[in-house]
Amino acid sequence: CLSPILLIVSILIKLESKGRIIFFQDRVGQKKKEFMMHKFRSMVDNAEKDSGPVWAQTDDDRITKVGRIIRKFRLDELPQLWDVLIGKMSMVGPRPERKYFTEDLEKKIPFYSERFIVKPGITGWAQICYSYGSNMDDAIEKLNYDLFYIKNLSIMMDMIILLRTAKTVLLGKGAR
Repeated sequence: CLSPILLIVSILIKLESKGRIIFFQDRVGQKKKEFMMHKFRSMVDNAEKDSGPVWAQTDDDRITKVGRIIRKFRLDELPQLWDVLIGKMSMVGPRPERKYFTEDLEKKIPFYSERFIVKPGITGWAQICYSYGSNMDDAIEKLNYDLFYIKNLSIMMDMIILLRTAKTVLLGKGAR
């Protein structure tokens, strides 16, 4: 049922800019196992060529016009359903972060590694309760939400997160 959306997004990405349609990026998952996470490409090709790994910022000039739209409605995340199907991710859990960032975050933030107890998710408690994080203070705050989720893990909590995520996606709020 998602095929028409996947096809339309793919065509729009390809028409707007050169490069791959699907973007692969290393992430750290459960038990600190690294995996390649899939997303629709929403930035210019080779976006970190000059800067190296950096978090996206508000009004980031690397984001394409199509990228702004698909990020707003979280359509860039749809390819992660494949990561769920192959068992690397869950629908709900702490968002997986890049190894480049997790190594530093683990050194600076107590208990950061506790988030690797569960599978990472496409959506999570931190994503619906806190805005996009792009610095150390945000990472600390999001960790608090992730730890709350892990401590209170239940089907009911997952259902609440999925419903609130649907509301966020439909309203197009909170994306960068």
